[in-house]
Amino acid sequence: MLPPDITADFTALLGAERVLTAPEDLALYASDETPKAVTPEAVVFPTRHEEVVEIVRLANRHHLPLTPRAAGSGNVGGALPTPGSMVVGFECMRRVIEFDPDNRLIVVEPGVVTDEIDRLAHAHGLMYAPDPGSGAYCRIGGNLAMNAAGPRCVKYGATRDHVLALRAVLGDGREIRTGARTTKYATGYDLTRLLVGSEGTLALITEATLRLVPAPERIANLRVCYVSNRAACAAVARVMRQPVVPSALEFMDRRSIEAIREYGGAEGLPAATQAVLMVAADGDHDDVPRQIERIAAALEGEGLLEIQSGFTPEEMTRLWTARKSLSHAVKKIAPLKINEDVVVPVMRLGDLVEAIDRMGERHRIPLVAFGHAGNGNLHVNLMVHPDDAEEMARARACRRELVETVLRLGGSLSGEHGIGSEKRQFVGLELDAPTLGLMRELKRLFDPDGILNPGKKLPD
Repeated sequence: MLPPDITADFTALLGAERVLTAPEDLALYASDETPKAVTPEAVVFPTRHEEVVEIVRLANRHHLPLTPRAAGSGNVGGALPTPGSMVVGFECMRRVIEFDPDNRLIVVEPGVVTDEIDRLAHAHGLMYAPDPGSGAYCRIGGNLAMNAAGPRCVKYGATRDHVLALRAVLGDGREIRTGARTTKYATGYDLTRLLVGSEGTLALITEATLRLVPAPERIANLRVCYVSNRAACAAVARVMRQPVVPSALEFMDRRSIEAIREYGGAEGLPAATQAVLMVAADGDHDDVPRQIERIAAALEGEGLLEIQSGFTPEEMTRLWTARKSLSHAVKKIAPLKINEDVVVPVMRLGDLVEAIDRMGERHRIPLVAFGHAGNGNLHVNLMVHPDDAEEMARARACRRELVETVLRLGGSLSGEHGIGSEKRQFVGLELDAPTLGLMRELKRLFDPDGILNPGKKLPD
């Protein structure tokens, strides 16, 4: 708990109702979606940019680390407090400052729920393209911090590709504005793209100007079943080589299908199915059938069992039944899911999936892999029993082998979940010493006293 004099300073700034110090309140902000928990010293809730500036200045004066938090829905410890830190909760900063459909942009505070932005855009024939799976409850501030993505990333790009400008507060209380309201911008360094994905270690973002795109008139889906993981991955490569870019290209591996069958969600899948692709196309009403036809042609090949299409909402819901049941199905395998979000070049996806199968058998750890195949981005879930010390040791060895395999295939540690505290031990395997040194210099420039989200992103 904070010393009384420090608590008094923050209370004078924000009022007692926006400074939490009671143990039962602090417990609510002690963790994110990782299984760990660290109780913060306090939690404060700014409601406007100017208060964030003063919070950072006060924290500097008292040498108090700050842990920024949006919805706490991340699973790599990005919003996990460090010992002795204070959480800055952005859930009260949820204003839409400006909505300009004519210029296809929206200006929001970090506490706005991601799907709310998309709903507002759709009411005017537009779309906010990034679609993280937690969009119904995650907040845009967390998306900006981790450069979140989702299925539509294969066609539209990740969060970083839809941010025009930012307003932010550096670690010493300086205020900066980056970018512009235009889609073309070539003045100065691109600090906007630097801050997006920096996990709150360089600055606290208080305002974001986001790019909107025209909403598609129509969406259609394909569910495609294959006899093996390798056959499905070969089909992904064929799709991504042809000119029609799908709006989603999702993969479920053999273990995913096994879990779905045990859960009872595999109705309608051919008995020999060992891998499934879910594919979507969107665009002009009359053009979507042509896109689906071209994509379906690329999906045909060795190992194909079945292609089913869906053009109506009812048909699409039916086709997505197996994928929607997956998160519940994997929970029946083991009580703890260690989610590794890795990415490789699309043409190496088959090599990665086969390696995952082998390492799961070798380490005797159930591995369930699924994700955004069109980007080569898989969520590899290690299903474990946390109270089994011997199994957890095998899981750690398996996890390191997975990381080393991904890097050997030319991939990266994280496609969309970020690094946080959970993956920083591996960063030095991907980034060389000069690159890490430059990143640490940037950290010191933006945050001289190192108070912004310490213990995240970069290794010690």
